[in-house]
Amino acid sequence: MESRASPPGRVHLVRSVPIYNSIMRVTLFGASGLLGQDLVQELKAEQLTALSSKDADLRDHSRVRDVIRDSRPDWVVLSAAYADVDGCESNRDLAFAVNFEGAVNVAESAREAGSRLMFLSTDYVFDGTKGSPYQTIDARKPINVYGESKARAEERLIEILPEVCIARTSWLFGHGGKCFPATILKLASTRHEISVVNDQRGSPTFTRDLASTLVQLCRASARGIVHVTNSGNCTWYEFAREIVRVSELPTAVKPVTTAEFPRPAPRPAYSVLAPDSLHAYNVRMPELQDALGRYLGSAPAVSASEVP
Repeated sequence: MESRASPPGRVHLVRSVPIYNSIMRVTLFGASGLLGQDLVQELKAEQLTALSSKDADLRDHSRVRDVIRDSRPDWVVLSAAYADVDGCESNRDLAFAVNFEGAVNVAESAREAGSRLMFLSTDYVFDGTKGSPYQTIDARKPINVYGESKARAEERLIEILPEVCIARTSWLFGHGGKCFPATILKLASTRHEISVVNDQRGSPTFTRDLASTLVQLCRASARGIVHVTNSGNCTWYEFAREIVRVSELPTAVKPVTTAEFPRPAPRPAYSVLAPDSLHAYNVRMPELQDALGRYLGSAPAVSASEVP
């Protein structure tokens, strides 16, 4: 199916043959990350070249080009990033070297190899003042360095590869690395009360669900910007309270304001992403509560007796 041209960022289908019954060749950057580990599992039936930052530094254009040229992928999936939001704020040069220049290196190499590119981006490209779910065509207005580096990368990648698929997601949690639920479980196992910010709202996203959906988008030959999060939204406080409740821990969760817990990098107060762009591909993400239940069901148990 072919649609008429639409502005950059607007999701639309192009004339192509989705790869449903054949094995895809995929080169993955960021294989050791929280999302990357689930992508490796999701892509295990494909012809996968999986690379960590030790295997290929995004800042090394020659190395990136050689890897993509030699693996000849149908898709390059770029989930590697410098994603420490507060770290980016104090290391602007590094943030842009990895998240912007590194992404450009991958995009240029993918173009040379004739490969499609899927780039993982973030809800933090928005300033959080809209108050209703962000659409893919809403203007980018980042308020921190991490969001700015990703926003500038989005703009440049669309210029380099007009058929790039930019998958924006948010508030990732999963196994195999640091994430919010794991932190809450650890704190709740040692404290009677914890304080959590209640004036930032977004959509926590289970990396296992995200990985599955990204592969579906590759097989659907997706292009443009797609918002990919679990269905539903909450504040960090509401998320923490649900984690503690489902885990049946006695710890009290106290709501506080962002002003009471200042961080080096400002966060958008509201960064919920509208799912319309994902639904255009007849794909829907599971509800957040379901995703959290599955995460907690496969996470190491925390006993209430561990709370002093």
